[in-house]
Amino acid sequence: MTVNQLPVDIGVFVQYLGRMTALLDRYDGWYGVFLRRDPDGMAACLDGAEIPPWDVVESLLQDLAPTHGPEAVARETVRARALHTAAAAAHDARPVGREALRERLALMLREQAYAADRLPGAAPEELAWIQDDLARATARCAELRARIAALGPEVPRGWFSERAVARPRDSAEGEGGPSVRGGPGRPGASGEPEPPGGPAADPAPRVPAPRPAARRIARGARFAGIEADAAEAEDGGPLLPPVAAAAPTGARFGGGWHTRRQPEHARGKGEQRQERADDRDQRRSVREAVVRLVRLRARGRTGEAHAVLCEAAAGPAALLPLFAGELHRAGLGADWATLLWEAASLPPDRLAAAADALAAAGQGADCHRLLRQGVSRPAEQIADAVLALGDAGRVREADALLSAFVRVRTPEDAAHLAAHAPARLGPQLLAAAGAVSEGRRRDVVHAFRVARIATER
Repeated sequence: MTVNQLPVDIGVFVQYLGRMTALLDRYDGWYGVFLRRDPDGMAACLDGAEIPPWDVVESLLQDLAPTHGPEAVARETVRARALHTAAAAAHDARPVGREALRERLALMLREQAYAADRLPGAAPEELAWIQDDLARATARCAELRARIAALGPEVPRGWFSERAVARPRDSAEGEGGPSVRGGPGRPGASGEPEPPGGPAADPAPRVPAPRPAARRIARGARFAGIEADAAEAEDGGPLLPPVAAAAPTGARFGGGWHTRRQPEHARGKGEQRQERADDRDQRRSVREAVVRLVRLRARGRTGEAHAVLCEAAAGPAALLPLFAGELHRAGLGADWATLLWEAASLPPDRLAAAADALAAAGQGADCHRLLRQGVSRPAEQIADAVLALGDAGRVREADALLSAFVRVRTPEDAAHLAAHAPARLGPQLLAAAGAVSEGRRRDVVHAFRVARIATER
């Protein structure tokens, strides 16, 4: 068998992987990371010379979620898993398959032990990377053991005598992909770690496999059970089919192929495509900022990193929920806390907009945390923020801010705040104080009386 004539299961998976990466931005997301870190390993996977570990495929599927939605990606993951399993089985069925899997397992066990040894005493900026290396190596060890077990009882060792002839050195690891040391998943020799979640590193260097000039998928009755899949892989059909039949939109990346058919509303579909394009632009800008932040943290340039966070806090409020997701995904939860702290110092109307954006995105905990941090500002500014939240219809967020205020600040401060708009803020402050305790409410009522602020009896 030559490289130009792959087993059919591998050929189908290669076509599928190629169509998947065609939907992705080669300069962004995990795909961009893989191409920057290990272009030869990624090329070997796309050529079919190597089968990527399943976690690599999962990472690529994650890149589809922002534009296609988690439900579509969840459905696609089932199909991707089936194709990956079939391709791996065909790859392992080679005469040297078992030995290649054992070698890779030994390497991954060493990677697992190395990552585990680095965890104690790891620097904060390295902890996320090391945890990711350990998780990736552990997952790959389990995957490799399962693939070895699937081969059944071992045949006599003499069966491997043709290794030197049947197994070129450029595929010695048996299971490749973008996983060499310094590649995705580990801060390598280049000193630029990518977001955690990339595949674990491979401690052995690898020469890239030769690229095939053409791809042929086997035909005939012997492969009748999968010819339909092979044809689908070649015809360029949608990778993420919609639940209902999709109407063609004519835009190459307009997103119409993963939306449901709309009944005679061409204008509405155009607006939806524009919204999706805007959303992609926003997500791209956020990812670029987080990648820049990761690099600055890795180089110890904390001042510049903090400037990136300040810039993000001062940016559009709608981007805050996106920053939350990307920062946590990159293992930068501490930077998300810093970003919230910076946002808490925004002017009252901007603070209200930031809280509104977080609440609308379903991030209630972050919203309330932001509001609690905002109570350290002067009472007049808190009053403005509460009134702005009320005008925006965000009564729950306004109540959360007042609740944090009465818990942290003195009753006299509460009276000072209420004086800004007694008719509106007085009852709200009393209600917030009563939610804390009856004693706190009595203290606030007394402060109101001293300040001559009318309250309900």
